Amino acid sequence: MTEPLLIAKAQNTELCLLPAMANRHGLIAGATGTGKTITLQTLAEGFSQIGVPVFMADVKGDLSGVSRSGGGNAKVEARFTELGITDFNYAAVPTLFWDVFGKKGHPLRSTVSEMGPLLLARMLDLNEVQSGVLTAAFKIADDNGWLLLDLKDLRALLQYAAENSSELSGEYGSISAASVGAIQRGLLQLEQEGGENLFGEPALDFNDLLQTQGGKGVINILAADMLYNSPRVYATLLLWLLSELFENLPEAGDLDKPKLVFFFDEAHLLFNDAPSALLQKIEQVVRLIRSKGVGVYFVSQNPLDIPDVILGQLGNRVQHALRAFTPRDQKAVKAAADTFRSNPGVDVSTAITELGVGEALVSFLDAKGTPMPVERALIKPPLSHVGPASDAERQETIDNSVIAGHYEKQLDRESAYEILKGRAEKVAPPASAAEEGGSGFSWGEVLLEGVTGKSGSRRSGGQTVLEAAAKSAARSIGQEVGKQIIRGVLGSLLGGGRRR
Repeated sequence: MTEPLLIAKAQNTELCLLPAMANRHGLIAGATGTGKTITLQTLAEGFSQIGVPVFMADVKGDLSGVSRSGGGNAKVEARFTELGITDFNYAAVPTLFWDVFGKKGHPLRSTVSEMGPLLLARMLDLNEVQSGVLTAAFKIADDNGWLLLDLKDLRALLQYAAENSSELSGEYGSISAASVGAIQRGLLQLEQEGGENLFGEPALDFNDLLQTQGGKGVINILAADMLYNSPRVYATLLLWLLSELFENLPEAGDLDKPKLVFFFDEAHLLFNDAPSALLQKIEQVVRLIRSKGVGVYFVSQNPLDIPDVILGQLGNRVQHALRAFTPRDQKAVKAAADTFRSNPGVDVSTAITELGVGEALVSFLDAKGTPMPVERALIKPPLSHVGPASDAERQETIDNSVIAGHYEKQLDRESAYEILKGRAEKVAPPASAAEEGGSGFSWGEVLLEGVTGKSGSRRSGGQTVLEAAAKSAARSIGQEVGKQIIRGVLGSLLGGGRRR
């Protein structure tokens, strides 16, 4: 049986996380500057020491220090002394650095097909009609065997769908130029935010997140300081990683320790403005991924950031200090206090506002899966370096990793873009729209309409042809595509297979 992980001490009581209960998920909460990052590092380091790989996003750059041995930090040494811990050895943790932009880690990519229309629509902030058109486009690619690997594939597919909408509408529903234009503009904004780095090949092999070295679990750190500037992209990417782990990993049953622990930092971004359908999928992932041997730990400033249906599934809790300056803060204090199993010796509501840095209210699950009474405790410091690693140290870790050079060599095999481009080149260029007396359709006009609000001729009542088409798309897409299998998030739950 795997030894318990010592996380904190309350007077003479050691508070340990049982590895067999670690896949029952958890929460690390508290105001800025109260010690959440140190707690996260201590937990991650503990999992690594028992051979459990970890994935976590590093929003501020502070977590990269796990790749280096600790020591020389007076505050850390003082805390060890205060806790009465004398038998310890500073040590680094095996680490893999990842970065969507390829600057601070190995490039982390998905393909457009793997991301799927549901998550991509979330990333692009599409409305229901536009999401339906995107889903139809994915179905067209599936039916024709066209791979969607990067953004240029998706752009080519959308242009094809718009240009052939009259022929495709009978099978896939109305595909309006206005909706396609809105999606194209969303892709343009995504590219401006660096999103083109996210899509392509080689795509992430999820086995690379499950490595061990010398009996220790590898800690996978996603450099997210730049990615965090695009909150919707950041949250959607982490959700994609979590859902793909669910789809890739086999059922595991009850294990003596998890296969992987996934930390979701800045968790409130996952739920902000998320449509109800997506929230339901997130809840399903969290509830069912436990059976795959994965523990999910949400990290957030306020427990109210987590929906109740998900908060109720988080059995292991570390609550740092909260401030009670506003009515919402006071509500958060009460909510946090009510979620702990009571302890006659701890006034939780009062303690939450009095906790010092590195001090927390802690309650883990016992061997029967029952929350233990809450304790006011001091968090044990990590044995790795507290604070960021230097750029040279980070680069040394990247260069010496077992996957060095693999993801850095980007591929561009034949996919939708090349196929559709080849088809277009085989067809003689048509006469201009003016010569043929055609409609004079222009992508520039569609894009311009989204920026300026200008459009073509209007019908009676002041409604443009494009506006009418957009309104009809909701009905048509719902009828024609609504029954299709959606890939991406929980495709296996919905009966769909994994596609690459």
